[in-house]
Amino acid sequence: MFDNLTGKLQEVFKKLSKRGKLSEADVDEALREVRLALLEADVNFKVVKEFIARVRVRAVGAEVSEALNPAQQVIKIVHEELLTTLGTAAPLDLSGPSPH
Repeated sequence: MFDNLTGKLQEVFKKLSKRGKLSEADVDEALREVRLALLEADVNFKVVKEFIARVRVRAVGAEVSEALNPAQQVIKIVHEELLTTLGTAAPLDLSGPSPH
């Protein structure tokens, strides 16, 4: 499942990277493909809808960093929002009783 999702996201980002400038339509097309990839990976529809909305607001309204081209900026935003959606790493507490 994750390999398939990873492959589809890489395809989307590869297409974005080939463009020098991104229009709002380019961002919408990329987000449509990201949405489909997430839904095909059985991510909850509501989670996908909220995720795409947050990415779109940030991607369309964002000033492009001088260090990044527009495609890299969108990739960075998607990455940050995925981390926000999935949460941060938490330590694993194994101190409870053993199941044996």
